[in-house]
Amino acid sequence: MESNQLRAAQAPLKAQYREAPETARVTLRARGRLNEGVSCKIETGKALVTAGLHPATGGVRETACSGEMLLEALVACTGVTLNAVATALGIVLRDATLEAEGELDFRGTLGVAKDVPVGFQAIRMNVMLETDATEQQIADLLRLTERYCVVLQTLKRPPELALVRKAAK
Repeated sequence: MESNQLRAAQAPLKAQYREAPETARVTLRARGRLNEGVSCKIETGKALVTAGLHPATGGVRETACSGEMLLEALVACTGVTLNAVATALGIVLRDATLEAEGELDFRGTLGVAKDVPVGFQAIRMNVMLETDATEQQIADLLRLTERYCVVLQTLKRPPELALVRKAAK
């Protein structure tokens, strides 16, 4: 996609959202259902994925670890955003590889050490680019990618989150 094509596709949406801000609010959903063993089938929109315990907590490699799925969502969103920003700025990327690394201490998850937090203690997004862009263009590209990546910003500034019981359908 060329820069002008991206701008043309986004222009009417931007105009609509300026005129009617409420139309920009969308609720995204993810669904899953408990599965055999200690696993849960996730409806991804493209296929069913079975999520289970990580081997470090007693799981098996045949199921997807939800922590890895979180990192995959971060890589996917960052990659799409990076590509869109590069296109908008007219930066040609011959190749880009993105890798998310998350540090966990499973003593917290398993309740072995009460002083160890549950969840990622650190996440690094590594971006390797093949481009002729200048260092300033690359800095702008990364800054804007970070600014507009939904998953990255959500992890940096967590929203209010609640576990709520609803009646089964």
